[in-house]
Amino acid sequence: MNARLTQAQPYVLGLFRIVVGLLFACHGAASLFGVLGGAQGGGSIDAWTWPGWYAAVIQLVGGGLVLLGLATRPAAFVAAGSMAYAYFKVHQPDAFWPIQNHGEPAAMFCWTLFLLVFTGPGAFALDGLLSRRAAQPAPAAA
Repeated sequence: MNARLTQAQPYVLGLFRIVVGLLFACHGAASLFGVLGGAQGGGSIDAWTWPGWYAAVIQLVGGGLVLLGLATRPAAFVAAGSMAYAYFKVHQPDAFWPIQNHGEPAAMFCWTLFLLVFTGPGAFALDGLLSRRAAQPAPAAA
């Protein structure tokens, strides 16, 4: 059983990365464009407002990169940092526990993205596809 689970690990990790990236990008799209229910229940965030607009851009771009498996580790690192900032600056001052301060999504995204920094993208990542193509030798001239 352990051997089978170990064989499946890169594929499950790849699916995990795709789902996390999609969900994170959806938060950014909701905040920037007012889609999917909008920012905090409706509308969009005004451009260039600190920190919400910048966080939404990180969510959209970082989530998209994580979803595609393109520069996954650096994108996940920046995204995790933005969620740590969101938790400690926005949520944690209201109450200590995430369940009390409504910071569970920020905490979960922070730790989930931080995990991807260390595990890498897993299977189905564009980085893997691009690195395999770059590693292939050029065809010999006739």
